[in-house]
Amino acid sequence: MKPEAALEAIQAHADPERALGAKAYHKSNRVHLGVANPILNDLAKTWRQNLDVSARVTLARALWDSDIFEARLAAAKLLTQARMRPDVEVWELITSWVPDFDSWAIADHACIAGQKRLITDSPRLETVEAWTRSEHMWTRRAALVITLPWTKQNFPKPEEEAVRERVLGWAATYVDDRQWFIQKAIAWWVRDLSKHDADRAQAFLKTYGAAMKPFAAKEAAKYLSKP
Repeated sequence: MKPEAALEAIQAHADPERALGAKAYHKSNRVHLGVANPILNDLAKTWRQNLDVSARVTLARALWDSDIFEARLAAAKLLTQARMRPDVEVWELITSWVPDFDSWAIADHACIAGQKRLITDSPRLETVEAWTRSEHMWTRRAALVITLPWTKQNFPKPEEEAVRERVLGWAATYVDDRQWFIQKAIAWWVRDLSKHDADRAQAFLKTYGAAMKPFAAKEAAKYLSKP
């Protein structure tokens, strides 16, 4: 599929009134078309079914480069799939997008796609760890969002427990960062972890909770039993 055709397919569902609301909500300067997420999901699913991995990468790159809000979401959805071989081009494209992150919606969609690639090849965590030292807030935040799958195992293997400790170490270095989205990301990681590993989440909060912003500490402890 040519990028022009894909963009036309997205634009066919444009809703100007919805676009104005979304643009204001996201405080965005880019073009918004007002296309609902379920429609983007259906379009991306169809494209995935009809394109091989290389063609998906080519289309996703073009959609992202259009800098249209919904096109960037669609680009990420196009690459969101558990089984994808080979996936080196996919991972490289997703990681190339990280410096462009400037809103939670676009960043989170791209990180969800990246989660699939990270789970299949955990040594890629070396790349992610470098993000934690970036001056770009959205890149630092992405390091926590893209590693969320490691919060979810009820019976983690030793290597999964090692990743949990590693990422919590990153989160600990973020605690003094007062930016709302960073504090929210710490809270998100610890809160999700608490559902499956309450002791580890509690230990993190015992050490760092008082230094977190109150709203973040409260959110992180949402599912933990009160002493």
